[in-house]
Amino acid sequence: MRNALVASIFCAVVSTAAIAQTSTTSPTPAPNAPADANAPLPGANSFTEGQARSRLEANGYSGVSELKKDDNGVWKGTAMHSGAKVNVSVDYRGNITRN
Repeated sequence: MRNALVASIFCAVVSTAAIAQTSTTSPTPAPNAPADANAPLPGANSFTEGQARSRLEANGYSGVSELKKDDNGVWKGTAMHSGAKVNVSVDYRGNITRN
């Protein structure tokens, strides 16, 4: 009887710990992941300028400059891609768009 009680308590503790580890943040897409259809998405962006720059570089952009976060929480700047200077955006989910 005692072993059953100990086993029950152990299971309750383990299942509670698993629930507590649930993340409430959006996962960052892998490099080269396709952007969401409506990107760039407005929202509270937790990327630092360095993280936004690194994300762009990991996706084939170079010479990233003039990165500034706009009022919608979207990082915007310029970069080189395939030999051309382009305007780029990185939203709070890590979506990269060019315009």
